[in-house]
Amino acid sequence: MKIAIGCDPNATEFKAQLIPFIEELGHECIDFGSDDPIYANTAIEVAEAVAKGSYDRGILICGTGIGVSIAANKIDGAYAALVTDVYQAQRAQLSNNANIIAMGAQIMGIEVAKCCVKEYLSVSYDPNTRSAPKVDRILEYERRHA
Repeated sequence: MKIAIGCDPNATEFKAQLIPFIEELGHECIDFGSDDPIYANTAIEVAEAVAKGSYDRGILICGTGIGVSIAANKIDGAYAALVTDVYQAQRAQLSNNANIIAMGAQIMGIEVAKCCVKEYLSVSYDPNTRSAPKVDRILEYERRHA
């Protein structure tokens, strides 16, 4: 998969450790940067790229993960899930079809983050599961209120 990744300055080192890990998993990882202290700018750039289909999935990181997830979710077609553990990372994709995960560099350790990323990238949403009506409802609302 082609993965877009970006962060704010609080997470530069964290992201630098994740990129080679993602590449070792066999994915192409494109760095959208980490220099902008306005985390929303990087989050929006990654979310737009993922939403338009230029990238398969996105990973965003800031101090808590909250700010980048809020910013990313403002983009039509971007579905960012804040994850703090492996189960959430798995369910972000399997139950919610999230095309972006957000993590907090000041909240979780790098090894937990690696496990989350690995799990998130290893599973795919199946529209034939019991989660489909829930995801469809979100998409229906989004279409009617765009």
